[in-house]
Amino acid sequence: MSMRRRPAPPGSRVRPQSPVWEHPLVSGCPPGDTPTEAGIAALGRVFAVFDRQDSGCVSYGIQDAGRRLFVKRATTPAAAHGLRRAAHLHRTVSHPALAPFHGEMALPGGTIALVFDWLPGEILYHPAGREALPRHHPDSPHARFRARPTEETLAALDTLYDLHRVVAAAGFIAVDLYDGCLLYDFERAALHVIDLDEYRTGPFANHTDRLPGSTRFMAPEEFTRGARIDQATTVFTLGRCARVLLEEIPDPLAAVIDRATRPDRADRHATVAEFVAAWDAGRLR
Repeated sequence: MSMRRRPAPPGSRVRPQSPVWEHPLVSGCPPGDTPTEAGIAALGRVFAVFDRQDSGCVSYGIQDAGRRLFVKRATTPAAAHGLRRAAHLHRTVSHPALAPFHGEMALPGGTIALVFDWLPGEILYHPAGREALPRHHPDSPHARFRARPTEETLAALDTLYDLHRVVAAAGFIAVDLYDGCLLYDFERAALHVIDLDEYRTGPFANHTDRLPGSTRFMAPEEFTRGARIDQATTVFTLGRCARVLLEEIPDPLAAVIDRATRPDRADRHATVAEFVAAWDAGRLR
């Protein structure tokens, strides 16, 4: 089995703040204005609606002038707060694994919508969709991803980890990262990461009894009130991504994943950069 490491995706970097209203379709709504929801439809023809969400958001696929957009609208104050967090991250970080971000629209009631490029692919797990197949069903995106050649799934994890190396360098901590955030284009073998509404600047203290997330991907401190949440927490989740998504774990990477997912945070890689360096070394063996 080849363990050759793919080169890091081009264009991975932390970028300076960009204007919120930079997209030509969004720029007609200057900051401070509060267009009605009809303003979203005015961006183009709505060809898809995603309203079976548990996040307090409704999303739309919009066709306009030969291009497709993805618009995510908050319907509650809490969801709007999450979209503002996501907008801050997307204005700060540039990476090929993120959907190109075009800006945000102010909506009545203090809520907002974010505008991205539409990306092809399938979400690896969709717990809120009534028609969604369970992970273990052979026709589910999750099972089909695990059944791909090991080198292909490893390359997708390479992309996931390189993204989080950049995200961590910009001062963000992954929260609520799980396979429902992974959009995979099976035809092109391309991974994108979406729905980063819960990512936060850190380190920070866990002021709740449980942070948002899928239990199988979460570190112990995410269930502990007052615990420190930092890059070692992100490392645990990244290690769990490999554990959950790989059908076969190559021997050189098994020790890396084992260290990343240790319950005692002091026994893990201390930073995402340290974890990614160990992963890359294992990929070369």
